[in-house]
Amino acid sequence: MNKTPKLMIYAAILFAQVVLAFFVEPGFYKSTPMLMFLLFASFFAAAGLMSACTALVDANHRYKKVLKIIVPSVFALVVIYSWQSLTQGFDVPQVLLPAPSEIVAAFFGNLPTLWADFRQTFLKAVIAGYFMGCISGFIVAQWAVKSRFLQNGLLPLGNFVSAIPIVGIAPIMVMWFGFDWPSKAAVVVVMTFFPMFINTLTGLQSVDALHKDLMHTYAAKKTQIFTKSQLPQAMPFIFNALKLNSTLALIGAIVAEFFGTPIVGMGFRISTEVGRMNMEMVWATILVAALAGSMSYGALALLERAVLFWHPSVRSGR
Repeated sequence: MNKTPKLMIYAAILFAQVVLAFFVEPGFYKSTPMLMFLLFASFFAAAGLMSACTALVDANHRYKKVLKIIVPSVFALVVIYSWQSLTQGFDVPQVLLPAPSEIVAAFFGNLPTLWADFRQTFLKAVIAGYFMGCISGFIVAQWAVKSRFLQNGLLPLGNFVSAIPIVGIAPIMVMWFGFDWPSKAAVVVVMTFFPMFINTLTGLQSVDALHKDLMHTYAAKKTQIFTKSQLPQAMPFIFNALKLNSTLALIGAIVAEFFGTPIVGMGFRISTEVGRMNMEMVWATILVAALAGSMSYGALALLERAVLFWHPSVRSGR
């Protein structure tokens, strides 16, 4: 059965809803409530379109890679035009929730300011703290896997530190390291050290007895055991910590900037613009943070697939 006419109808409904959301004067739902039915119809159309694309992917269609991109893209489109439709259709005040179109306009209208904030928060504090926290956690985990004393001492401490809120750590780091980016990097180090330590330690301890016996049979040295047996089997755990820390680092740096920073930074921008009721700029800064976090997480996911191409979890997802 040819599904092309049905898919064209779905696409037409989605297009009509997008036009209504972005090109009609605000308050259209108040003046014409019947237009809400088009919004509900667009939800069913989007669901039908995504179901059809998913079925083609499962059937190993020749455009499988393109169809895999279409499904999340349609879902993202539904979220954006629903947000735009409700805020514009009911003429929601900007101070409560600005429309996506207003946020994008604020984003492109303040690119120099947003770039300076991004450079201060992400390129300085986040990256420096992320690498220091992850590397130190990895090194200490190598020591702890050989020492029961370090394991028994650091694991409870990790649980204790994980329970401390950022708002308790950030002011202390500002007093110790000053108002500039090093204090934010210190907060990031505290937040990323223990996730990397715990995951690496778990991975290094996950080597099964068969591999241990095999390495001993070959009279392998400690360095060879680590590089050829322990480290490869610990890599999924390490990448799990790297991806987790990529989001924790950004959150920690932004929150830390609420407690003292030069007149630049994403956290400073959010707190300042909230005081001015300039919510479009606040959401534009949130958009920058979301893009930075998503791109860093995606880059690590691609690196994981390239490094762990041999692992069953990666091969099964191809």
